[in-house]
Amino acid sequence: MSIARRIRDITVATLNERLEKAEDPVRMIDQFLWSTREDIIQAEKLHQQYANHSNHLRGQWLQAEAQKERREQQAITALKAGEENMARIALHEKTSCEERSAQYRELYEQSRQNTLDLEEQLREMRSEYQTVYDKREYYTARMESVRLQQRMNSRHHGGVSDGAHPGTMFRQMEDRISDLEQEARSLRDVRRMGREFDQGGVGNTVKSVIERELAELKRKLEKEGWSS
Repeated sequence: MSIARRIRDITVATLNERLEKAEDPVRMIDQFLWSTREDIIQAEKLHQQYANHSNHLRGQWLQAEAQKERREQQAITALKAGEENMARIALHEKTSCEERSAQYRELYEQSRQNTLDLEEQLREMRSEYQTVYDKREYYTARMESVRLQQRMNSRHHGGVSDGAHPGTMFRQMEDRISDLEQEARSLRDVRRMGREFDQGGVGNTVKSVIERELAELKRKLEKEGWSS
């Protein structure tokens, strides 16, 4: 496993812990997705380069193999014709072709293995990308739930206060109307008593006491700032 691969594994392993502590997990996930997507794009480009390079090395290897076989046939033909010196030259060139074939074959096999490793890394990164993308959908839903809950709480505590609750408002209106009705009845009774007082329905002694108490009340009200 490459160093880059190990670094990515560490990042993915700690992502869940980071998300649980993050104030905005969706933004963190978006950053991770963007970074992973860039890695995938670069890995895809590298994979294409490896594939092209592997094809080139394979071509060189097969070309050297074909030349080796031709030189061997040329050596056989030269021996049949009694040209041993030409046969030696052909066999010498065959040896060079064998060496070049082995070198290109080794390079090809290394490049091919690296290509396969990169393909595996690409599959893992794409799988990680999809897994984290699905997690983004989950955290987006959670954030929306929190936002709606906050709006509901705000409406309950701020939009409809205890004083504005319908039941409370009607009780306050009832109390206020009852007070007004009580004041109206009291004023009516006072006026009726006043008429009886003026019409002589009350004795002189009682009138004297009432006039004295009335004067006392007026003085008390004047001290409180009342004026008739």
